[in-house]
Amino acid sequence: MFSLQKERLYATMKSIVCVSSSVRVLCQHASACFLLNRSLSLCSSVGRCPHADRAVVAQPPCVTGVRYFQRTRNAAVQMVTAASPPTPAPIPGKTEDALAIYQAGRRVEPKTAARAAPPLSPYTPYAKPRSNGAALVNIQSLFEEDVIAELCSRLADLSCDDRAEGLATLLGACVEFGLEAHSPSVLRLMNECLELLSNGDVGVKQLCHLGKVACALEGGQSPMVTAVLDSIGAAVEEEAVSPSEAAAVYSLLPLVYEPASQQQALMLSALHRHTQRLVHRLRAGQVSDILQSLLKLQQSQAIPLVLRLCHRASRVFKAFSDDEIIKVLSALMTLGQHDEKLLAAMERHLPERLGTCDPEVISTVMEYCLHMGCRSETLFEAVAENFVCSAEKHSTPQIAKQIVAMGRLNYLPQCSSEMFKKLESILSTTFSQFQPGSLIDMLHACIHLERFPLNYMSRVFSPFFLQRLQAKEEPFNKNALGQLTQLHLSTVLECTCYWGPRLSFYHHVRTFSSADQAFETPMENLLYRQVRGPLAQLLGGRFYSTRIFTHNGYTVDVELCLDEKGFVLPPSQWDHTYKRIALCVDGQNRFCNNTNHLLGKEATKRRHLHRMGYEVVQIPYFEFEMLRTHEERIQYLHDKIFPAISKFSC
Repeated sequence: MFSLQKERLYATMKSIVCVSSSVRVLCQHASACFLLNRSLSLCSSVGRCPHADRAVVAQPPCVTGVRYFQRTRNAAVQMVTAASPPTPAPIPGKTEDALAIYQAGRRVEPKTAARAAPPLSPYTPYAKPRSNGAALVNIQSLFEEDVIAELCSRLADLSCDDRAEGLATLLGACVEFGLEAHSPSVLRLMNECLELLSNGDVGVKQLCHLGKVACALEGGQSPMVTAVLDSIGAAVEEEAVSPSEAAAVYSLLPLVYEPASQQQALMLSALHRHTQRLVHRLRAGQVSDILQSLLKLQQSQAIPLVLRLCHRASRVFKAFSDDEIIKVLSALMTLGQHDEKLLAAMERHLPERLGTCDPEVISTVMEYCLHMGCRSETLFEAVAENFVCSAEKHSTPQIAKQIVAMGRLNYLPQCSSEMFKKLESILSTTFSQFQPGSLIDMLHACIHLERFPLNYMSRVFSPFFLQRLQAKEEPFNKNALGQLTQLHLSTVLECTCYWGPRLSFYHHVRTFSSADQAFETPMENLLYRQVRGPLAQLLGGRFYSTRIFTHNGYTVDVELCLDEKGFVLPPSQWDHTYKRIALCVDGQNRFCNNTNHLLGKEATKRRHLHRMGYEVVQIPYFEFEMLRTHEERIQYLHDKIFPAISKFSC
């Protein structure tokens, strides 16, 4: 029979272990319970102490997962104090021993606020004070070698998986209490783990648990992490990994993966190939977790796996929680992959849950559609209606993302009048709460939909706002200046009734042509080469110029110059130009990816060119590429260009 002090220590250790989530799960299995039901049977031999009112049980920590900590000599463990717990009420079907354990595992809120205790050394006593002023329990004694030895001896009789889970839980408790990796108790447990890994057939889930704890204790280069990865690599090579185990491996790898290690790179490639064959069996949460892990591992080159996961996400989309939707779409945006079936699944399942979901889901969906260039009437109508009803519940960044997506994808919802009234109401009360860059993005998107925010132009063009913008962007962001310039052009070309402040000439951009293609998309060379031959034959020569910069900063793909009678002028007589025709050779990248609608920036450019005096003629790729013969293409260009020319002929 153990001494009373040792019994109390084991009871305290039991209360610590009970906190582990893995133990809570294993306790549901009557015969396979790893530690509480079988391994710590010695604790059940502790009877009700005659001095139970004086017994001391340390308050267990709240364990939410393995946490990293600084492995330094001055690592501190905080001392948590609390009032003495109330007398436990009898629980039906519970023995007195079980009731005592239940009371020890509870989290009891103190009746009065406790003063914060100073940090202590990892090897200093960590205790809960007794109400009667008795001696403190030394938490370090919970991890004395004889206690750990006894626990390890009892774990030795279990299966490899249960033993590995028990050792991982004990190491997790060491992490929680801030023990250093070189402390005797931790070294003993690590040696037990290494012995188990070298001799036993440990399951992949248990290996992942051990790997996370070892990484928290010693970092990704520890011998135990190396042994864990070797065992996982062998299981992956043998294709003995289930879908849940594959998800567990992916959750471990971001913590320990070294891109420079060829062995780990080979293991990850094998895991990718094996997971591709398991994708159809993955649950919604596993799809989300694996995509997040691929994002953290920067595996943008794993395109086949990402596409299969994207396709699987479309099949299980209804089962995703709000957080999982955000994780999946955020990962796909960064990894740069999209599946039309996923958009169809979103159109089926999202409209009905927009009213009750987290507003961040709505803004993430709109951001995803914008990033992928997908113009969805079903989704955008539902988002616009939800915006009218509950925009006040959304944060300013969430509001901006919704409006920006609609503007840049050139979608004007049916309830646009109500939506912009609601937007104006929000801006009137929360204008100063918007970040300057986010506000400019939103107002700039409005002009794509021919909704001009004249009530706020004076505030945007004011020196105070420009100072705020410059404080955030040092020096001025060229993209923001381009947006301000285009807002200014809209007031000059399209809103002649506006007499408020203008953007100073000093802040104007000289050209909208830029590497990021934020304001206009350059002409597609392949499509232009297909157009130029028939065009020259139609005009009787090269009576046109290409890539012409206008005085307002836009670039014209192909420009034709006409005289007063409507005749096309040769290059030698372009000084006598009376009217100009802007030929827009529109490649695929000027349209939304899933429709034939122009992007918002291209629609705005054409309106402005028309206001600048150009006669705009569009040659979209989806019409021109259907023409098979040279004669058909000449006739097509004739039908497009000469009606515009005839407007100016006598």
